[in-house]
Amino acid sequence: MGKQEPLAGSCNATKAKAKAIDTDGPDFIILRLSKPGAFFLLLLSFATIVYIRLGYLPYLAGAPHRAPVARNPWKGLAAHCEATQPIPQSELLQRQLRLAQTLHELNASAYIAEPGANALFFGNISDSSWHLSERPLLLMISPLVNDGEVSAKVTVLTPYFEETRAKLLNVPGADVTFVAWREDDDPYTVGVNALPSPSGGPIYVDGMIRHFIVDGFQKAVPEVDVLSAPLEITSLRERKSPAEIALLKCVNEVTVLAIRAVQAQMYIGMHESQVIAMVDDALAAAGLTERWALVLFGENAALPHGTGTDRVLGISDLILIDAGGVLFGYHSDVTRTFHLAESQIPKDHLKLWWDVHAAQTAAQATAGAGVITSDVDKAARTELTGRGLGRYFTHRLGHGIGLEDHEAPYLRGGSDDIIETGHAFSNEPGVYIEGKVGIRLEDCFYIDEDGDAVYLTAGVGGQAIDPLNP
Repeated sequence: MGKQEPLAGSCNATKAKAKAIDTDGPDFIILRLSKPGAFFLLLLSFATIVYIRLGYLPYLAGAPHRAPVARNPWKGLAAHCEATQPIPQSELLQRQLRLAQTLHELNASAYIAEPGANALFFGNISDSSWHLSERPLLLMISPLVNDGEVSAKVTVLTPYFEETRAKLLNVPGADVTFVAWREDDDPYTVGVNALPSPSGGPIYVDGMIRHFIVDGFQKAVPEVDVLSAPLEITSLRERKSPAEIALLKCVNEVTVLAIRAVQAQMYIGMHESQVIAMVDDALAAAGLTERWALVLFGENAALPHGTGTDRVLGISDLILIDAGGVLFGYHSDVTRTFHLAESQIPKDHLKLWWDVHAAQTAAQATAGAGVITSDVDKAARTELTGRGLGRYFTHRLGHGIGLEDHEAPYLRGGSDDIIETGHAFSNEPGVYIEGKVGIRLEDCFYIDEDGDAVYLTAGVGGQAIDPLNP
């Protein structure tokens, strides 16, 4: 490079002069700056670094706006449920006693469940603590009667080579018996022979038990009926205790807080998959296990369970997040449809949001002890039908929630189940117009001692306030 003309510039009327000089090496420019000019250059460099760190540089370059990411966007989520405790051993023992008393009243020989929600409820055996296989491990509870007093006899039927591992399960009970069956044994015959003084009455099984197990017991005792547990037994788990309600409240509240925290980090131009990862991070920070999230933008939400795409968020898109997790065995299930502050949502889509909100409110006002479950579904459906949207509400209103994300009883048309104190349900009406827009709002509620429906999320505000405030 040859000799250059001097460079000149100004800042606040202060000129910075530059002089180019020749050297024996590569050509270069030396800038001689005044103190104010040097200060301005330093300030500009610092501002550039800050914008890069906070994510604003793409925005300045014309890319979609990306909100600044907080150093700890999930701060405070972990503290929300840190004081909660698992169901105490005393309550587990009470559950077994109530089951034994019910079995005695029904003149039944036993209740049998394999690892899952019912075995967890009565025996602290979940399907995560003992995975199902073709070799059955079963929880068997029978009534014992001494001097007119009923007590629970707890037996765990286990494969012989797994007996030591089975005994590591924390199964409550004053005298839990482990009965092992060898590979050349019939496990069901071994199980029946382990039942104390069978009355000849029916053997009731968990309604979700695998059918080959039912067949095995029926073949082992053909003279005894092996039946799915009746309402007298299933209602023991359907009606939640105060300790269960406390867990359900906290896990659902923190799920709402996690969705709000994710909204604060979202920006136009991001992908559905990015938001799914953010929801998982937030729920993990909150201490939840078995986390899941459904994230749908715009018309993708018109299919209630999504399309499996990885759509980019546009400025006119509503955002649907359906998410949940588990806290000490108890589930959350929350759906919010919302938009960002910089979104430009069509007015007809915003009207649909308020229509769904009205349906959710109508259902909540209808629910209560003594009400038929189908009437609650009807209340939401009637509200949407009156607004010309009935055909776009394509699924039941809600499901029970507790040790399972979806469990009986259900809020659906055609059901004659009666709502009772302690029941807990989801309330999730939706409008789904394929190819255009989908909106769902979901909060779970329980029936309190006064027979009233109370949102499990009431502690953090209950149902969504408006489309910008989920």
